[in-house]
Amino acid sequence: MQYPEPIAKLIDSYMRLPGIGSKTATRLAFYTIDMDKADVEAFSKSLMAAKTELHYCTICGNITDEDPCEICRDKGRDQKTILVVEQPKDVMSIDRTNEYHGLYHVLHGVLSPIEGRGPEDLNIQSLIKRLQANDAVQEVIVATNATPEGEATAQYLARLIHPAQIKVTRLAHGLAVGSDIEYADEMTLLKAVEGRTEM
Repeated sequence: MQYPEPIAKLIDSYMRLPGIGSKTATRLAFYTIDMDKADVEAFSKSLMAAKTELHYCTICGNITDEDPCEICRDKGRDQKTILVVEQPKDVMSIDRTNEYHGLYHVLHGVLSPIEGRGPEDLNIQSLIKRLQANDAVQEVIVATNATPEGEATAQYLARLIHPAQIKVTRLAHGLAVGSDIEYADEMTLLKAVEGRTEM
């Protein structure tokens, strides 16, 4: 027996989301059907608002409903540092720590020759223009993920930025707090040794 078409379409829609398989999609579809009509309408309005009212900041590339974004407008932030991340969600993760008070720049991905993604596909040119237009910047912190693509992107950015006499640093990588050395992979251990600090 097949599901009625409206349910089948709803299940298919949920399956388009990353990490959602058919069982989870089916459970979410039936949960949605059981929701109050007002809650479903509010949910659909939230989806449409997120799609139509959000865009990328023309300065840093972060997701925002105003341009420039709140962070770029905040003159109280440290104007001497720019932290470069892969995705807008990374900005939120780092800013929640309340330890970094500088500016951000979002690449919207990393270099990946296998996927056909080169420098022209990323938000790199606007970073270079920002650095050329703002002589207050003294340090660029590259916070791409510790993957081969993230490392390659970090190296590429460092080569581009170094001629401007701007300090380029990389976030430390290594053992997570509470982890056991015996379970760590070789790359994690290598990064932990390379990123060791004096006590």
